[in-house]
Amino acid sequence: MHVHFIAVAGTGMGALAGLFQAAGHEVSGSDVAFYPPMGPALERWGVRLKEGFRPDNLEPKPDLVVVGNVCRRDNPEARAAIDGGLKYTSMVGALADHILAGTSPLVVAGTHGKTTTSSMCAWVLEQANTEPGFLIGGLPKNFEHSFQLPARGKLNPRLPMANAAQSGRKTPFVIEGDEYDTAFFEKTPKFWHYRPEVGIITSVEHDHIDIYPDEASYHAAFAGFVERIPEDGLVVAYAGDPDVVELVEANAKAPIAWYAVDGDDTSGRPTHWLAAPAHSDESGQAF
Repeated sequence: MHVHFIAVAGTGMGALAGLFQAAGHEVSGSDVAFYPPMGPALERWGVRLKEGFRPDNLEPKPDLVVVGNVCRRDNPEARAAIDGGLKYTSMVGALADHILAGTSPLVVAGTHGKTTTSSMCAWVLEQANTEPGFLIGGLPKNFEHSFQLPARGKLNPRLPMANAAQSGRKTPFVIEGDEYDTAFFEKTPKFWHYRPEVGIITSVEHDHIDIYPDEASYHAAFAGFVERIPEDGLVVAYAGDPDVVELVEANAKAPIAWYAVDGDDTSGRPTHWLAAPAHSDESGQAF
């Protein structure tokens, strides 16, 4: 399948293009410029790059066009793809429909800490010999790339990966779940589309005021995320954030596992996981 990415040089879109290339698809992409580190990385991965947004970038016609959420409604290349009847989707639609099938998605959500938490989850699962897939909005220090295809059918059944642990066949896939909207043609939060079996909520603090004008609208996005975790899934949530606690308790259908750092005020909620306070120095944080 030939997949073309419009606005391919962003961190998330570039990593997804790398995933499709690794999966054996023919991949091309366009953007206004291809600066390091993503530009050179895309070239190394074998993605054919086209500078600028033009209708003729769609020749030869791709089987699927992935439109980045930075593209506006008047983007000439996206407009040509849609008006020309080409099959198109958003970044999250491409990931959900073509990469996540047959996996057990673990989605990390929260205003702060998504990249760090996603990277840690992917590394823990890697060390547990599950060979997870992942897509992270930064470069994890323990991996060569910010993405990895899953090894299908490999799972440590002792891990709490919801349905995957029961079937023994679905491999975990870690996703950094962004609450920003999906695309100009799909104005719902990205993390609503990943079909999470395990959802982690690190924090909730009003952000992205361009699309969430008030706290209530921002909280509604997270409420919708929590609601989408099925009853046989798992919600892992930070007990030291009152907004997280309120959202999770009001909307979770799945069992809840609370975590906190020793000394946090959890309002009396017992924690399933309690971390020692982090130690910070010039090399980073450890606990």
